[in-house]
Amino acid sequence: MAKDRTQDDDYVTPLRRMLVSVLVLVLIAIFLVWRIDSPRVERFRAQVIDRVIPQMDWAMAPVTGTINLLRDFQSYNRIYDQNQELRRELQQMKAWREAALQLEQENARLLDLNNVRLDPRLTYITGVVMADSGSPYRQSVLLNIGSRDGIVDGWAAMDGIGLVGRISGVGHQISRVILLTDTSSRLPVTIQPSGQTAMIMGNNTSAPPIDFLENPDLVRPGDRVISSGDGDVFPAGLLVGQVAQDANGRLRVRLAADYERLEYLRVLRHLGTEDLTDPGSLIAPPAGTLAPLPAEPASEGQSEGRPAQPAAGAQATGGTDG
Repeated sequence: MAKDRTQDDDYVTPLRRMLVSVLVLVLIAIFLVWRIDSPRVERFRAQVIDRVIPQMDWAMAPVTGTINLLRDFQSYNRIYDQNQELRRELQQMKAWREAALQLEQENARLLDLNNVRLDPRLTYITGVVMADSGSPYRQSVLLNIGSRDGIVDGWAAMDGIGLVGRISGVGHQISRVILLTDTSSRLPVTIQPSGQTAMIMGNNTSAPPIDFLENPDLVRPGDRVISSGDGDVFPAGLLVGQVAQDANGRLRVRLAADYERLEYLRVLRHLGTEDLTDPGSLIAPPAGTLAPLPAEPASEGQSEGRPAQPAAGAQATGGTDG
């Protein structure tokens, strides 16, 4: 049987209109009550608020939760921004820490150099690095000083901290410096504090290996490497670098000179080392220069007029002659 919708509409429409009218009248009454300025009405409003508002906590819970969620989200955003800023500051602090460690190492090297006493005869002339002619097979630089400035082939060149190389080729106005990293470079060194002697062999890398070491067990990474002066090519006591150990366990030299920023080089005027010719009072003179022994005093037999007994060698000689 079909449902009669017309009959339902006849009941629903008036009911809906009545409810809307009642709701409008209630809202108007509440508005008037809230607008009337009277002590009795004020007391009535206070009683209504005291009765209704505490019972409305369940209705305010979603609003309060939403407000708290928004506040937590804002707080999370602030914490996230602060965390990102702290990460950036931490990266900057790490960079500053590395820079401080490098400055500390450089300061230590400079302080160490201040305690080193070089030969007072070692003077130097400073030249500007004109060009870097380094290649996979040859590493050298050119200086704007030459024979007109008194440069001599074989003199040592430094960058103010460590040894860089030696003069190899002198022109009238320019000269070439073969770096310690070149494959043709050989440098006798002394490793302190053990005093071990070794040879630095250039191999076109920034950390040349240490060869011909007497006792590797006495050498530790971080030991100081200086020139030994053997061969009378380089002056003794020039700072070369520090001992380092690679992943394969081979000892190498971490050069003290900054090869990436070679702008000025000091060429040391090395006129050779002084040789000691005086043996000194505590050292015996060479053979053949001994002074004759003093004569022995006369014996008791000689003092009484009897001849002295000849020595055993003299008796043997006399018997042979007789």
